[in-house]
Amino acid sequence: MRVGRGVKIAAAGGPVRHIPVLLAEALEALNVRADGVYLDGTFGAGGYSSALVERGARVVAVDRDPAAVAAGQRLVAASRGRLTLVEGRFGELDAIARRLGAAPLDGVVLDVGVSSMQFDEASRGFSLRHDAPLDMRMEGTGRSAADILRDEDERTIADILFHFGEERAARRIARAIVADRKTSPYVSTLQLAEMIARVAPARPGETTHPATRAFQALRIAVNDELGQLLGALEAAERALGPGGRLVAVTFHSLEDRIVKQFLARRAGRGEAASRRLPGEPAPALPTFLAPAGQPILPDSAELAANPRARSAKLRFGERTATPALAKDAEIAALTRLPPARPGRG
Repeated sequence: MRVGRGVKIAAAGGPVRHIPVLLAEALEALNVRADGVYLDGTFGAGGYSSALVERGARVVAVDRDPAAVAAGQRLVAASRGRLTLVEGRFGELDAIARRLGAAPLDGVVLDVGVSSMQFDEASRGFSLRHDAPLDMRMEGTGRSAADILRDEDERTIADILFHFGEERAARRIARAIVADRKTSPYVSTLQLAEMIARVAPARPGETTHPATRAFQALRIAVNDELGQLLGALEAAERALGPGGRLVAVTFHSLEDRIVKQFLARRAGRGEAASRRLPGEPAPALPTFLAPAGQPILPDSAELAANPRARSAKLRFGERTATPALAKDAEIAALTRLPPARPGRG
């Protein structure tokens, strides 16, 4: 089993399809030590977990996708007791670690977003490359993307596309969805992708499919990905011991903004005493130290070997001994759609 940038991690039964992004940098940021206890909150194909086990660590791995958990059992068997894999949401990682007797943790790593395997499975409805049911549910439960497009009003659909996908043509696409669904609701990936390409074609020079941002937005809404990400950061704060490391690898600006703001605010930045009003209480001591030089980006060799790495950013922090803080309403607002304004439409 080899570990390194752009190298596939061999699991029992053959190589995995998913190449972990910024693997060497994540391991360095985690400051991995033998016999330390680490939690991989986004197991996927097991790339980070494999690398941690190879370094002598004990690993608790979590994935909300039951297919990923089932596929990972071979890796669990090959780990000789060093890897425990459970189905669950990483927003509950502190409760999972306590239940397994693994807290306090020495490190938490999060590779945020959808795994390559989920994109490759046509039936999941994540990818534009296959015609499939418009599903996008990681756990197979709850409302699907098709349900959202059938049930929500035009303004809500437009808000989802704009705020979660940064789609410039959000209102135009939402208007078409609501008009069409009266006679032909959107139930397949190709059906939706073709409509978006028609009403909001790619601009000159754009290399991605014009439906890419809309698909991202729907996936985030279906799975509450931003809310789960913030929940995972807060759970890591509760589960890590002093000196433990939190590492998060993100793949688009919405995710990165949440991680950046969380670490900055938990590190107490921007809380200079001179800016406080007279009588205002002093800010809480920092719960994380966030070293300078972030975000960490893939180098040219990794970009050449793994196209998935092109938008990746890694941020990390080191836990202090300060007790975990309460939820931060300003960061929580980044995970939700903005409230409707009167007269907006």
